[in-house]
Amino acid sequence: MEVVLTILEVIASIALIVVVLLQSGKEAGLSSAIAGGSDTYLSKSKSGSLDQKLAASTKWIALAWILLTLSLSLV
Repeated sequence: MEVVLTILEVIASIALIVVVLLQSGKEAGLSSAIAGGSDTYLSKSKSGSLDQKLAASTKWIALAWILLTLSLSLV
């Protein structure tokens, strides 16, 4: 059981690293807000954008990683 959980945690760790690295940076920050960034309200609210899918998958993979870590510590 411990070996299976360890393998699943390694897979979840690698997946989490890959998903986080694929996300675009948020480097615009305050300078974009002051200078008037190129992102409009309509371009930010697209539900099917890759960044939003990556953000959602990051949350789910991180949750799975936490649960695997906790269950591995109990075994």
